[in-house]
This record gives sequence, C-alpha cells and structure tokens, in this order.
Amino acid sequence: MAHLSLYRKYRPATFDKIVRQEHVVRVLTNQIERGEVGHAYLFTGPRGTGKTSVARIFARAVNCEHPVNGSPCGTCAACLALAKNSLDISEIDAASNNGVGEMRDLREKVQYPPVSGRYKVYIIDEVHMLTDSAFNALLKTLEEPPAHAIFILATTEPHKIPATILSRCMRLDFKLIPEEDLEKHLAGILDEMGRPYEREAVAAIARAGAGSDRDMLSIAEMCLAYSEKLTYKGVTSVLGSADFMTNAGLVAAILSGDMPSALGATEDALAAGKSVGVLLKDILGFLNEVSIAKMCRNAEQLLALPREFFDEVRRIAEGADGRAVLRATEIFTKTENELRFSSSPRISLETAIMRAAMPQTDLDADALLLRVAALEKQVAELAAGAPAPAVSAPAAPPVRPAPSAPAERRPVREREELPPLPEPPPEDDLPPWDEPVRPAPVQKKAAPVRETVPAAEEEAIKTALSPAAAPAPMQTPAASAPDDSPEAVFGLFLRRLRKLPKSGVAYALCRDLAPSREGDVLVLTTDVRTVCDTLNSERHRSVMQEVFAELGVSKFEVRFLSAQRAEEKDGVEQLKKDFSDYPVEVK
Repeated sequence: MAHLSLYRKYRPATFDKIVRQEHVVRVLTNQIERGEVGHAYLFTGPRGTGKTSVARIFARAVNCEHPVNGSPCGTCAACLALAKNSLDISEIDAASNNGVGEMRDLREKVQYPPVSGRYKVYIIDEVHMLTDSAFNALLKTLEEPPAHAIFILATTEPHKIPATILSRCMRLDFKLIPEEDLEKHLAGILDEMGRPYEREAVAAIARAGAGSDRDMLSIAEMCLAYSEKLTYKGVTSVLGSADFMTNAGLVAAILSGDMPSALGATEDALAAGKSVGVLLKDILGFLNEVSIAKMCRNAEQLLALPREFFDEVRRIAEGADGRAVLRATEIFTKTENELRFSSSPRISLETAIMRAAMPQTDLDADALLLRVAALEKQVAELAAGAPAPAVSAPAAPPVRPAPSAPAERRPVREREELPPLPEPPPEDDLPPWDEPVRPAPVQKKAAPVRETVPAAEEEAIKTALSPAAAPAPMQTPAASAPDDSPEAVFGLFLRRLRKLPKSGVAYALCRDLAPSREGDVLVLTTDVRTVCDTLNSERHRSVMQEVFAELGVSKFEVRFLSAQRAEEKDGVEQLKKDFSDYPVEVK
C-alpha cells in the first residue's frame, strides 16, 4: 500500500472529527437534519482550516440514507459508493481550470441527474483564480441551478470574488485553529500511532502550525522522520530555529544594553548556518515569550516550554524594563518588513540590534522614556546608599560684597545659616526700591535696614539706578541686588528640591530649565518636549508646587520652547538690554 501523508491519512470523515469550526458544522448539520439544504455555498478562510474536508463530508451527508447527527453514517449504499471516486461528487481545481471553456462545460454537465444519490455536488477549490469571463459563464447556473445540483466554492481570498457571485452564495467563514486544539489533535494522532513524544515538542509543532491543521501535520511528519521519539530539540533542529540558549543570550544582551555581547551572539548564530530571516523571527518570538512571562500570571501554561527554558525566560523578563521589551519588539517588527527590500539583510539586522541595545543614542520618545527610567533607578540607588551628586545646573550668581559695604552687615548673612551653595540675600536686606511691590509685612521688615545703610552705600544705589548706569549692571554692588530675580529664586528652589526625598528625577530634569518672569508668573522653559511633559505630570508638578509655595511663589509654569522661539526670545532680551531707557513691548 502506498504511503499516505498524515494530513491525508487522518483526514476527518464525519463532522464531529473536524477540529474547531463549530459554527460552520452547526449550520450545515441543522440544514441537513431539517432538509433545508441550499444550492450554493462559499467556504472562506486560511489554508489548512478544514474547508475541503467539510465540503466532502457535506457532499456525502446530503446523499446519505441514514445520517447520524447530520454526518454520513458510512455504512449505507450511498456512503459506500461515495467513499470512492464517484460521478456524483466532482472536485474542480479552479487554479488550473480557470477559463470560460471549463465553466461552459460544467454548465452543460450540471443538467444531468445524479447516478446513485439525491444530489450532484460540485466542489470548486481556489475559486478566486477564475477569470472574469469564467465567473460570468458560471453566474447564471449558480443563480438558478437544477434542483439536484449543489455548488460549494472554496477560497482563501474572498475579496477577489465578484460581488455578483458573493450575493448568490451562503458564506461560511473558517477561522484559524487555536494552539490548544492543535496540540490535542496532534497528541491524539501520536497516541493512535504509538509514537513517544514530549509535551513541549507537541506545543512547539502546534505553534509552528500557526493555526493550520494541515501545516501542523506536515511539520509533525518531518519531525517523526527525524527521530523515533518526538523531542523539543529535534523539533527545533527540523524547523531550522537557532538554539534556545543562543536566542536567550542574544535577547538578554539586547535588553540589558550590552551591544558587544549581542553582536557576538548574532555572529555565532549566523555562523552556525541560520539565515537572517530565521534569526530575526526567532528574536521576535523570544521577545514575545518575554512579554508573556512578564505580564501573565499563567505564563508557564501559555508558553509550554521545558522547565529550564521557562526559568531562563522568566529570569530575563524580571530583569527587563517593559518599555524596553516593547521598543525592541517594534524595532525588529519594522526591520522584518524592511528586510524584503534590503540588499544587505545582515547589515539591516545588526543595525536593528544596535538601535535596540542603545536607547541612549536614540531621540524618539520611547528612548527618552527609557533614559528617564534609567535615571530614576540611578537616583534611587544614590538615595539608598550614596550621597547625591553636586548641582551642575546654573544657580543664582554668587553674592559679592561691595567695597563700600560695612562689616556690620555680615552677621545678618550668618544668621541665615546658608547651605553650601550661594543663596540670595534674605528679605530683610531688600533695597528701598522693592518696597512698593512687597506686601505690607515685608515693608515693615525693610525699614530698619534703611537706617543701617551708610551714606556711601546709598550713593552707590542712586548711581546704579540712574539711566546712565543701566547698561552696566555688573558694576552695581552685589549686596544691593534684588533677591527676587528669576535666577535667584530658581537657584533657591533647586537647593530645596534636592533635599526632598524621592525627588531625584524632578531635580535632575529641572537643572536644565531656564527661568524668567512674565508679570507675577515664574516661567521655566526647556527645548526638550519630553522634559516638559514629564515635569507637567501630576506627580512632579505637585512636588514643585510644594517647594515654590515655601518660597512664596504661587504661580509658575513649565513650557516647551522650540529652537526658533528661543532665538526670538534672546533677541527680545537683547533689545530690552540695549534700549533700557525705553519700554520695549513685543506683540
């Protein structure tokens, strides 16, 4: 007896043997039991999901003398006659018989009555391959066929069929078969054959089948020919996949940012004979397993990997950042699409690996988020065991004592107990010109200070306020400079923010802000969109608002300033400085 492939040897003979597709089976069995069989059906769906098998079972069931639950009994004369080649069931391959001549010939044959059964069934496979003329020749017969004729059209691409054909058929859509059902089907066949197998090997074959029962059985037949026992290692060898631990080391290096190790693992896999496309597919598959292990509680049941393999996947998932896994998956998915048009696929793969392993060199939003997350981790580690780094952001200019300033003002500064970094003068030392804009309590405080200012210092203050001295503000004594300038207030804000617990990220992001005033609003600008969005989030803004409230600042804003707007703002500031005697207003 000639050898039969597994998908032919174990083809279902009754509806209850069909894997999944319950919605299709229920419609057809109910019609058979009620005697309401239609004249034209359209079976659509992916390959290997049971379209032809269901069509053959249906053709025998409508001619069966004693159907059992809508399925052929297999024992009556009609079932025995139709089990072999019969004139009452005709299968036509539209891919090779797609001309108008074949359809005209079919239109003539359909007039003849059945030989032994009640119906003549015509199964036209891959019907979308017919030409427009062939569809037109079939149209009238399909609309009003003889009472003894049933047409079953099967296709994987229903969008290529004319609407006039679709409207004359009862359409039944077949779905991809879940992996769990494929595993049960394959395990049952292996048990019937008496072949030993590993559960992980069956799961790997079911995943490789990708929802197609025929594809799964074809892969299983190759694996059974490879070794007597179906093992996971044998399945990966037959499928041409890279070694599991090689994939694990490669993905772990990518997610940890170890680019040399990632490129080394890539070189080892390609040197072992794996193609670029297969390796890229393995990387995407492993990233998917890492995502499942990180997000799902029942990941071990979903992945169905050997214990040591699952432990490795879980270890990588626990040490990886979720955003890094998602970003790497998006990069390699895009590379897989671009690989078809690349003349150097290996370079494309290695470039994708470098991009995924080095988010610090990327300027997209995902890479910036990863860098912020890494910064949060470093700040947490520093807060736990190491002192905070020194402030490198621009702070308030140091206060220089004027040559004419008397020595008796020094105790006032000592009473403030300044932190290591310079701090603006206290409110008690405000010059007289700031008193009108201060609240009443501040004016009362400032009065004694005026009494202690010597005549030489008052003369220096008047000179600094004169229009002639405006272009040279650096000559004004530092002790007389107002302490409510944006730079001074912001410098004090940074020093207080640094002392707060769990504020390391906000402090690090605020260091690069540029302070300015717009009326009574303190405006903090940045040219990085991500920094602006992060500081305006509820978490960081509440911390900043608390610190500013301690400093007496009730209104502040963090704004994104593009490069062009920054240049315009610098120009306006320069105009105001050059023409200080005149009010400059930009609208």
